Amino acid sequence: MSQLFHVDGLHVRPTTEQGALPGDDILRGLSLEVNAGEIHAIMGPNGSGKSTLGSTLLGSPEYEVTAGTITFQGDDVTDWPTEERAKAGMFLAFQYPQEIPGVSVIQFLRAALSARKGVELSVLELRLATMEWMKRLGMDSSFVDRYLNEGFSGGEKKRNEIMQMAILEPELAILDETDSGLDIDALRIVAQGIREVREERPGMGVVLITHYQRLLDEIQPDHVHILVDGRIVQSGGMELVEELERNGYDAFKSTAGA
Repeated sequence: MSQLFHVDGLHVRPTTEQGALPGDDILRGLSLEVNAGEIHAIMGPNGSGKSTLGSTLLGSPEYEVTAGTITFQGDDVTDWPTEERAKAGMFLAFQYPQEIPGVSVIQFLRAALSARKGVELSVLELRLATMEWMKRLGMDSSFVDRYLNEGFSGGEKKRNEIMQMAILEPELAILDETDSGLDIDALRIVAQGIREVREERPGMGVVLITHYQRLLDEIQPDHVHILVDGRIVQSGGMELVEELERNGYDAFKSTAGA
């Protein structure tokens, strides 16, 4: 199985514009390897660095890498800007998707797809491509004409992120707490959407950042990693999730401090 993505010894802190000082690292030596077609789940308590990881992997200007490397498909992308990572096939579904008034969902998708693949689809062609996914994700056909995330419910925002993932066809999808704020029905629809995207793109790697077992019950990751104090302190399978359900993070916190 070919290596798709590799994070090696990553140290990250907020940028100085965010008021960070030397030694304020949130990620402290994180390493992770994702092969093509694998699903990796990252779990951790609040403040452990999960969302910092997701933002850093896509080059957020709010964070700076102070040590370590990020390699994607053999290229060192540590210093690449966000748009270059996205063009190369990296995708981030946000925990809190931003509203963009005045830009419709279909306009956004057309611009993103053009940048990602250099393909100028007409609005009609793109509308036909989105119709199937809207149906799969339980979205009304008028959805793509609404302004991006403006007035969307939590479930609509997350389903829209999955539709973007389906249309843009990334090589690596990083899903930052996609289950956050979803009721059980919406969660199952989103999880089904993720599974269907993977069925069509079996080589796509997925990094699932989550607090909760319920999404992992639906997705069944290949690997589970526990992130505490900016480091992955233990890796395994679904047995780690079951241990978390029984005992919480206390045992893993003591491991981190060892």
